[in-house]
Amino acid sequence: MRADLLESYQAIPLPTRSEEHWRFTDLTGFDPDAYTAASADATALPETMLEIDASGVALVGESGITIEHAPEGIRFELLTDDHPLLGTLVGHTEKFAAHNAAMWQHGILVHVPKGVEVDKPLYIRIANTVEGGSLFWRLLIVAEAQSTFTVIEEYASASPELSGYSNAAVEIIVEDGAKVEYVSVQNLSQSTWHFASHHATVGRDAELDWVAGGFGSGGGKVWIQNDLAGQGATSRVTGAYFADNVQRLDYDTFQEHIAPNTTSDFAFKGVLRDTASAVWRGMIRVEKDAQKTNAYQENRNLLLSKTAHADSIPGLEILANDVRCTHGATLSQVDREQLFYAMARGLSRQEAERLIVRGFFQDVLDRIELEPVRTALGAALEARIPQA
Repeated sequence: MRADLLESYQAIPLPTRSEEHWRFTDLTGFDPDAYTAASADATALPETMLEIDASGVALVGESGITIEHAPEGIRFELLTDDHPLLGTLVGHTEKFAAHNAAMWQHGILVHVPKGVEVDKPLYIRIANTVEGGSLFWRLLIVAEAQSTFTVIEEYASASPELSGYSNAAVEIIVEDGAKVEYVSVQNLSQSTWHFASHHATVGRDAELDWVAGGFGSGGGKVWIQNDLAGQGATSRVTGAYFADNVQRLDYDTFQEHIAPNTTSDFAFKGVLRDTASAVWRGMIRVEKDAQKTNAYQENRNLLLSKTAHADSIPGLEILANDVRCTHGATLSQVDREQLFYAMARGLSRQEAERLIVRGFFQDVLDRIELEPVRTALGAALEARIPQA
């Protein structure tokens, strides 16, 4: 199977800007095959952004996975090739998903049985530590009916200058009546390319609360898809990102409403400075039988320099006739009056910008239920503003 998957990957050309979903992301000069997974330096682990009191902890690197501890009564273990649900959501028809399917070696299965509630989060830390190395990572989450738990994954690099290639695939299956909180925070070095495919399916009366934080990487693309597959399913995705220097961030989100009486709410906010750029493309699709759908998506960007750039492309594809679907996108420079008002009261420009950034992100931070994550993301966003 791996040989066939590798052949499929090699047959798919590298995406170009002539393709609609890659129109704003230029991969010229990037060769995913130029990166190799050499032996990792286990002592070169990066500092964590998140101080979490976790019930289960796993560390992932190029050399393998260490599961430090896991709670009883659930499966928090190494993922194997023969799992029947593996690849049912993230396939191998897209270039980088195909590369992951062919090359992944390190994966974790999180499987929580019916009715089980895990009080503390499950924490997974993925770190690239090898100069010029590649790290292929896979996560499969299965929430049986009426289960409740939180999974946090954090991506980081051993050093700010580390050059590498990160490729992740995450599949989340939320069965009827279950409630899952999934947090994915990416703080890789700005010399690392990061590509990720995240795909979830949410069952009848189930809930998925998703937090995506993007602070690192130099370029790449993140796909996020939620399938509202059961009647009464609810999905909420909160995204926050900050890019500076010459970073290029790309988010592609898809809300697929399949069953009636489903709700989805996507809110992404980003701040950019220097010559950084970001693109967000969002699509809400409502199938013909998904009556009474309530869907919302928004993307708002704040530019801290005249050379920063952002593109927002919201979209709707509605096949039902009794729905409520709305979207919004904004792009603006820092309000000069706000800046003047703060600086006139003794704040430096950096302090004033930090205050404005905090206010800009406050509503998305308020959507995050887990207090340590909310605090860490707020601190990380403010820290990107240079000190006076």
